[in-house]
Amino acid sequence: MVYLVLDDFGDLGRAYCETDVERTGLEAVISDLLSGQYKNPVRVVGFNTAEGWSEDVSADVARELRLRCDEQMRDVPFFLQDFVDRYEGRYHDVQLPLRMRLA
Repeated sequence: MVYLVLDDFGDLGRAYCETDVERTGLEAVISDLLSGQYKNPVRVVGFNTAEGWSEDVSADVARELRLRCDEQMRDVPFFLQDFVDRYEGRYHDVQLPLRMRLA
């Protein structure tokens, strides 16, 4: 499988970053994420070119990042915190009901 990271460059937009073909495996992508190669990752997509399919693997990658940081007894790096929180389900948009008063 080939894994690519969608990174957010702010005003410059988002892009799947150019990477060496040797750095597209899951282990390499996780290592690159932890080392700061991606500053604001949005999504990780896995491509199975042999079978002709792709899928968003962001939640799996986020869980693995959290697991590795926990095993190393360290915090998730600040540049990955939003990514990990988003895919671990820590951010939940909640809309509270607003009572309307009729005159």
